[in-house]
Amino acid sequence: MLDFSPADWQAIGLSAQVAVTATLASLPFGFAAAYLLVFTRMPAKPLVDGLINLPLVLPPVVVGYLLLLLLGSKGWLGGLLAQMGIQIVFTWKAAVIASMVVGFPLLVRSIRLGMEEIDERLIQASRTLGAHWYDSLFTVILPLSSRAIIAGASLMFARSLGEFGATILVAGNIPGATQTIPLAIYEYTSTPGGDRMALGLCLVSIVLALAVLLFNEGLVKRFNRGARR
Repeated sequence: MLDFSPADWQAIGLSAQVAVTATLASLPFGFAAAYLLVFTRMPAKPLVDGLINLPLVLPPVVVGYLLLLLLGSKGWLGGLLAQMGIQIVFTWKAAVIASMVVGFPLLVRSIRLGMEEIDERLIQASRTLGAHWYDSLFTVILPLSSRAIIAGASLMFARSLGEFGATILVAGNIPGATQTIPLAIYEYTSTPGGDRMALGLCLVSIVLALAVLLFNEGLVKRFNRGARR
């Protein structure tokens, strides 16, 4: 029986908090980005698509360092926030931002694939009946993209649970403040005799990620059954 310390429970709770916050905060932006890429003739669309997917191919450490330059006290955004008394770097908010940036491409990609499967004749029919673009968005596109949104949110949540490289640079590894499950595992692997606790946290991470994937699968099946009725 694994006996987690209070710091371990804090890491588990913080990981869940960071993953939930990052996923919920990214959903509106992910949906908007996918909509723009699929249903608009936006100029330089390949460039925008490439920028969105860039965190997928960049090393997480590079993403974390760029965020540190942006949000640090000498960065243009970090300096502006500091003047308003807001500190981001080395707080749990920085872990949320790191998870948002790293997981955002997975969210957009999933929603985009769902939108691309929508029959354009349905959208054209709604507009023929006098619906504005926002009516078509909320009555046709959004309902038909629901499964893709759930899948993307699940992938992003699972990715956020495992985020390490960008988080350790921009948020640090502060027990009880910014230490998530991956950071706690890293600390245990660097501590003599910490292998047992590191394995325990690995099992917790696996269980959480698997629970999210099973939850996603259950929701998708429910939507499929509802669509057949």
